[in-house]
Amino acid sequence: MPDLPLERLGPVPAHELFVGLGVLVAAAVFVVEARRREQTDERLVYVVAGALVGGALFMRLGTWLQHVDLRENATLAEQWAYGNRSVLGGIVGAWLGVHVAKRLAGYRLRTGDLFAPAVALGMAVGRIGCFLTELPGTPTDLPWAVHADGVARHPSFLYEIAFHLAAFAAIWWWLRHRELPPGTTFVWYVAAYGTFRYLVEFVRGNEVVWAGMTRPQLFLLCTIPLVLARIGWQWRRGVYGAPVVEVRGRPRPSLETSGAGDPS
Repeated sequence: MPDLPLERLGPVPAHELFVGLGVLVAAAVFVVEARRREQTDERLVYVVAGALVGGALFMRLGTWLQHVDLRENATLAEQWAYGNRSVLGGIVGAWLGVHVAKRLAGYRLRTGDLFAPAVALGMAVGRIGCFLTELPGTPTDLPWAVHADGVARHPSFLYEIAFHLAAFAAIWWWLRHRELPPGTTFVWYVAAYGTFRYLVEFVRGNEVVWAGMTRPQLFLLCTIPLVLARIGWQWRRGVYGAPVVEVRGRPRPSLETSGAGDPS
């Protein structure tokens, strides 16, 4: 492999190529899972559109607020044209876009179990583009280091690809066949990815801004404890152990027998 970054694969921009492939792979997995769960309502098209629009907006604008003094930040137009892309911002934007689209379309069923395997496999493919086009990590002398700008570095994006592939395997062959409350797999996936991403940031090579942490780590330090607290709260309510009945062709906890309340 030539030294990284590798901006193009022949005439094709490498990053855009793999991001596009990742979206196509995610869409295919989403359709397969929706059919398996018999969620074929046409309003799901609007839900997916909301995820794509929200994800695209926040992926580009998610790194805009980098300085407390707003005058030091780029304008929104400059950020959109030249700013860095943020996967974490894209996930947040997609989540918001789904909720807005569901509200507008009047779609009330949970869709997290459809998105979880789709996002995991799509991220694994999309991160190949990041690996090829960005500095892969901090310098290291480990035998699996990759060379970028003439320096041996941690292949942090390969670590992340491996995580997403493992997460997809766990969801596809284990979690999706278990009797869990609707939306559980996505919440667990986000919690696992956030924890992993916080740790891999130490070899990622992003700018350290406070207390030895990068901006993504500071963001995750504020958000992931909330997700973990939600999981713990649901666990204590007994939601994960509630009996399951079929509702509209998909499993759902029987709240009448569990007394656990609505698993939001």
